[in-house]
Amino acid sequence: MNTNLPKTRQIKLCVSGAAETSHCGPRAYEVAKELGREIARQGASLNTGATTGFPLWAAIGAHEAGGQSIGFSPAASEREHAEAYRLPIDYMDLIIYTGFGYSGRDLILTHSSDAVLFGCGRVGTIHEFVVAFEDNKPIGILQGEWLMDETLTTILDRSNRSHNKVVFDTNPHDLVAKVIALVKKDQVENKMTYSARPMEGEDVVRG
Repeated sequence: MNTNLPKTRQIKLCVSGAAETSHCGPRAYEVAKELGREIARQGASLNTGATTGFPLWAAIGAHEAGGQSIGFSPAASEREHAEAYRLPIDYMDLIIYTGFGYSGRDLILTHSSDAVLFGCGRVGTIHEFVVAFEDNKPIGILQGEWLMDETLTTILDRSNRSHNKVVFDTNPHDLVAKVIALVKKDQVENKMTYSARPMEGEDVVRG
């Protein structure tokens, strides 16, 4: 089978985390920024929920490293985003106004990403994790001074499902590298599966 596949599009990595970070520890700000920087340095673009806290700090880091950042807002317009939800517009190159609130936004955000990386979070982070896990997305869990990595490990242990697309690391550089490797493996497998399908109008020969 031909494995000389064409160059793929830019990988889109989502960073999921808490909008309110008082429980995240004193190093969360710099760790989140470094995660965003590493996403940019390693050639991927950043997707976030266009919110405050951990995702915003990752967007700041990506911006500092010259990367591209796309926000998926729960609001239906820029005005609603800023006035009703009181969410930022800085450090994002593009904001998509989904109009579906937080839970609906989470679905669009994860579906639009090739993989999701999780830092310090709250219940919204758990929601995005469950959606990404159910969709069989590659997942990276950043271990830190917070408890979210332990919470997500408990969910995995009790899921009664295999989780061979989930990786852990305490180092943002290494975690991003691991997740990108998983995404590229997925891309190759998906292209090989797609190339094996008959084209429209092509007869299917059965042995």
